[in-house]
Amino acid sequence: MEALVKYQKGYGNVALQDVDQPKCSDDQVLLEIDCCGICGTDLHVFHDTFRNYPPVILGHEFSGTVVETGKKVTSVQKGEKFSVLGATAVKCGECSYCQSGEFMFCKNRRGMGHGVNGAFTKYAAVRPDQLFVIPEGVSMKEAALVEPMAASVHAVCEIASFKLGDTVLVSGPGPIGLLCVKLLSTQGIKTLVAGTSEDGFRLEKAIEYGAARTIVIDKESLSEIIEEETNGVGVDLAIECAGAEGSVKNCLDSLKALGQHVQVGHFGKDLQVPWDHVAFKQLRINGSVGYTRATWDQTIKILGQGKFKVGDVITHQMMLSEWKKGFDLMETKQAVKIILDPN
Repeated sequence: MEALVKYQKGYGNVALQDVDQPKCSDDQVLLEIDCCGICGTDLHVFHDTFRNYPPVILGHEFSGTVVETGKKVTSVQKGEKFSVLGATAVKCGECSYCQSGEFMFCKNRRGMGHGVNGAFTKYAAVRPDQLFVIPEGVSMKEAALVEPMAASVHAVCEIASFKLGDTVLVSGPGPIGLLCVKLLSTQGIKTLVAGTSEDGFRLEKAIEYGAARTIVIDKESLSEIIEEETNGVGVDLAIECAGAEGSVKNCLDSLKALGQHVQVGHFGKDLQVPWDHVAFKQLRINGSVGYTRATWDQTIKILGQGKFKVGDVITHQMMLSEWKKGFDLMETKQAVKIILDPN
């Protein structure tokens, strides 16, 4: 079968290759992949700025249909369709983090798409505990977005603290940032979105998704707009999704005293930030990485209620053979979410 493979360490070194179809072990199921979304992590693997173990098939935001079940699998039937939690492909299952559901911190964990083979291909073998039933009315393409949506649900609904009447700054209008905007707007929260002039397409989408205002930081004064929008107080909450040093500084500058900063973006390097703000404003700083199994359950519930629409973040659908075009569109910020079809 054809797969998009990171075939060796270093910048790039990604290509479509013929690989063996995975075998379904006794405790696994074999999925025929419907589609898989391009994630920022895939770009980081391409640039070799995210830990990866080549040769490895990229892709981890996906949905599929069961075509084979292992001898020990009784809970899943052929023909059933699922969204897949790829982050738990390898875990010890015994450490305190695994036992509490915080599997992201398991020292033995490896996720699909970088640690083990992922879903930019036709078939994938996974365990039944990685499968989540797709709610009625949710398409397979929407089901492929449960993974990035869960990351946003974790940041907004589980890590962040806010209440109706608050003003929130989301810095970095990438796919996760824009999903955060949608979640905040759905709850009636006044949301400001900061980006650069290169983010023009995505900032327009932020308004479509419910943002109260966008701020082009290289053309407008962020501090003046924050002062205007908050009556000089500062935002109650800042969610940093760009993974850029200047973006973190802008968030800390924009926060009110006793405000909260949630760090979602990844940097891949050390950086300097104005930590005096943290002390003198008595800020709360929280990281947000991935999700828990409970987060996935909650995300499935949100989609199942039918009021939160995730499909409108899909701006492009392409064949797997067009992966390079898709990566380039993501790199140049001309897309929100791109779905690749292996079929």
